[in-house]
Amino acid sequence: MSRPAGRVDDRRRWQALGVGLVAAFMTLLDVSIVNVAVPSIDRALGATPSDLQWVLSGYALTFGLVLVPAGRFGDARGRRTAFVVGIALFTLTSALAGLSRSPGWLVAARLLQGVAAGIVNPQVTGLIQQLFRGPERGRPFGLLGATIGVSTAVGPLLGGLLIQAGGEQDGWRWVFFVNVPVGIVAIVLGWRLLPTQPAGAAQGRRLDPVGVLLLGVGVVLVLLPLVQREQWHSPWAWLLVPAGLVVLAAFGLWERRYARRGPPLFDLRLFGFHSYALGSLIALLYFGGFTAIFFVLTLYLQNGLGYRPLVAGLAITPFALGSAAASAIGGRIVDRYGRPLVATGLLVVLLGLGAVVFVLRDDPRTSVPLLTAVPLLVAGLGSGLVITPNQTLTLAQVPVPQAGSAAGMLQTGQRIGSAAGIAAVGSVLFSALSDSDGNWATAVRHALLLAMGIISLGLVAALFDHRHARAGRKAGRPARR
Repeated sequence: MSRPAGRVDDRRRWQALGVGLVAAFMTLLDVSIVNVAVPSIDRALGATPSDLQWVLSGYALTFGLVLVPAGRFGDARGRRTAFVVGIALFTLTSALAGLSRSPGWLVAARLLQGVAAGIVNPQVTGLIQQLFRGPERGRPFGLLGATIGVSTAVGPLLGGLLIQAGGEQDGWRWVFFVNVPVGIVAIVLGWRLLPTQPAGAAQGRRLDPVGVLLLGVGVVLVLLPLVQREQWHSPWAWLLVPAGLVVLAAFGLWERRYARRGPPLFDLRLFGFHSYALGSLIALLYFGGFTAIFFVLTLYLQNGLGYRPLVAGLAITPFALGSAAASAIGGRIVDRYGRPLVATGLLVVLLGLGAVVFVLRDDPRTSVPLLTAVPLLVAGLGSGLVITPNQTLTLAQVPVPQAGSAAGMLQTGQRIGSAAGIAAVGSVLFSALSDSDGNWATAVRHALLLAMGIISLGLVAALFDHRHARAGRKAGRPARR
């Protein structure tokens, strides 16, 4: 029986967190697991390149679209309701995707699946803010960071295993069906274990529909040319990005005005917190480079070197293992070291990726997974010291009643960063392939160097913050993380 949740006992809150982490893993896994299923989907359904692009990018588009409204809904109406509705929709749409009989059916299921994922994820972060206080948030955020890192990196491996087990013709369906039993269990346990009292009940229940519309239109305009980069070849398509930025600026003005008469969809005053503003910037830049790594390496291993999906997934596993281990540690020590820990993690990621570029310098044709295993492990260790500590520090000063919308905006930035990074790095990859007459090793090196450049900008931001904090301490100002 679920008890009124003002105060949740220690065992119950860890059980609730476990349910949330499983749901987060499931929804984030679907960002990358489908990549290795694309050739099978193509053969089974006769999909066009545009169809396949929407199967991959449509999920990311609708995922990013609903994060902030869903977070605000959870703040105002209760995270348990939003979580259970989101998981139920995710489970249903996963089953529909697995049952697809045409490309249009699969694309529609993926769009709705992305909406469901966007509903679920802010509730998990908001739940941590609600159930844990101060330094004790380090461990649950460490576990969430490990979940993010592992789910992103392990997707190709799990996808390859499922396709091999299910067969080339129908194995791709199990990439979606695997969510169904897990989702049913998460619905039952989520309803039983998650707290019922709305965290933001005292702030009122209006959900700012104009703000929802402006933010949605702005995010779609920014993301659409990024996720459709392979299908839209006209340069005019890129005009949607500045148009989206204008709409997002209008969203900011509207939110500032709306805040005078009620709680807005997103309180812009959160960017007045140094930790939230800087952490959001670092997250956007890091995900811009981090996500592109797997996109590039998966293409290289399968299309360039002809490895099977399972082997390609195994090759990226060292990154996932390193990320999982370091995330758990990073969550525990972040309160001791603060933002310098994030800067250290970013530097380690760059060293690992630099080593990958070095070992690929002579266009190796054999044993690439072995050559890149240790460098990717090092990069993964660094990643674990970035995602978890940065998320913990970014949300540290956010009031609990705004935790869902704050987490939603943070994750929206991550989704935009991922889409922009893959678009930019992908363009360099394909351009270098064309210029080098199909030399994959050269193209991959160029693409990885750009990914490193994007991550380096995050390192510059973290170092600037560290220098700013040191100057503040010398001047007698209180330290700000």
